[in-house]
Amino acid sequence: MKEDKEELVNDKEPIKENKKENKEKKSHRFIETIKKKWLINGTKTFILVLIIIAIFIAINILMQKLELAPIDFTQEKLYTLTDESKEKVKNIEKDVNIYFVGYDDDNTNLDLAKQYKKANEKINVEAVNIDNRPDLAQKYGIESGTQGIIIECGDKSKVLTDSDLVTYDTSTYETISIAEEKLTSSIQAVTTDKIPKVYFLTGYSEFSLSENMNYLNMYLENEINEIATLNILSTGKVPDDCDTLVITTPNKDFDDIATNAILDYIKSGRNILWLNGAITSNTEMPNVNKVLAEYGVKPFEVGIIRETDASKMVTNSPDLIIPNIESSTITKDLYNTTGVILINATKINIDTDKLEELKVEETDLVTAEETAYFRTDFTKQSPSASEGEATGPFVIGTELEKTITEADEEKEQTAVKSKLIIYGENYFISDYQLSQNSQYGAVQLAYNKDLVLNSIAYLVDREEDITARKSTGTVTYTATEEQDTIIRVVIFTIPTLIIIIGIIVWQVRRRKK
Repeated sequence: MKEDKEELVNDKEPIKENKKENKEKKSHRFIETIKKKWLINGTKTFILVLIIIAIFIAINILMQKLELAPIDFTQEKLYTLTDESKEKVKNIEKDVNIYFVGYDDDNTNLDLAKQYKKANEKINVEAVNIDNRPDLAQKYGIESGTQGIIIECGDKSKVLTDSDLVTYDTSTYETISIAEEKLTSSIQAVTTDKIPKVYFLTGYSEFSLSENMNYLNMYLENEINEIATLNILSTGKVPDDCDTLVITTPNKDFDDIATNAILDYIKSGRNILWLNGAITSNTEMPNVNKVLAEYGVKPFEVGIIRETDASKMVTNSPDLIIPNIESSTITKDLYNTTGVILINATKINIDTDKLEELKVEETDLVTAEETAYFRTDFTKQSPSASEGEATGPFVIGTELEKTITEADEEKEQTAVKSKLIIYGENYFISDYQLSQNSQYGAVQLAYNKDLVLNSIAYLVDREEDITARKSTGTVTYTATEEQDTIIRVVIFTIPTLIIIIGIIVWQVRRRKK
């Protein structure tokens, strides 16, 4: 029986080999036919080229109709919609139309926008010719020959231009794409019932949105926020529509008008984000300290936090520290990361004995460990704590929730609370830090801004916006006139020369035959 089976197997093997040889012969004959009959004959060669081009165009049209997500080989997935954006739009129940007016179908921002539809079928994206949609031209004032992106939901709408989708780094002349952030925030803006308003107090600090916090201003606008500045001496109070008041490092004391206005604001149960950089000289600020005392915060001391643990500092610089991110609602997606870097941070002193009396609950957000120390004498150069200098742990960022009015079930009255989130740092979210071209610059862009943006999202009661925002900005360089000429030569002239040389060689060989 074994011998019979072996014979059957041996009989089948020649059959398989014959089939393989036949396939190879057919394939060879097909190639030879193309070489001898098609490529030698000019007309047939031309027809063959047209067929190949037609197949390519057909495949291209089919791929466009399928609207498949682009294959993104970039490390940071620059052309792929992030999970954060998908999460923010997936539960939208209203119909949203996004019109790319005057854009080609192969535009990269259009391709990116089409991915929103895969996250939520309520979002429709299409490229339109303004001449075919006069209703859009009339409604939004878009002229023929111009471009615009219309995000529309019911009666609410937002119009973006190309300049809205990029930002510029004036120090490196880089153009950075923020298309995804703008599109996501615009979709949220037209579908949300209320846009929070954030006011920045002016007149008491060297840190302002117009001078050295432009990046923060841009990042806030990319979220669901309306941003405004507040000159409290002209208004006499904090506006009623203020959802969060941002106070940056005071370099002079509050006036009585400002002090009373901020205290009234706190008593009404509203919220504050306070960024306070280290101070280098004693300045009497009784009114500033009066406001902080409402939450149990003691006056800031002269000095900066420095590290002795190499793993907790950057580039062996003791004043560039990597603090601990504690677990909380605000830091839930940043917890245990090492992406926040602070420069010349100061410690926040809490009067823990008074918290209960003040009806304040403390939740620490950012801390420094025992390896840190607080330098108060800036003339000292020693890398470790000197005599009299305090050592860690230190609180650098904390949330303090103050109960203004207790809840009363009989009166059906809910509790009124005011929240203060305070960080003993300000430079970490300034333009200086965000635009640094260093080995840690990218980390700062990724997480320093998240810490502040998440804090504001929490204070304006938009916890769904508390995320670890993935950096997806594409960076391009503005070419000089000389560089532009070189690029055009490489793209157009060289391929044209190759084609011409190929034709000449073909003609010479043909004549020799």
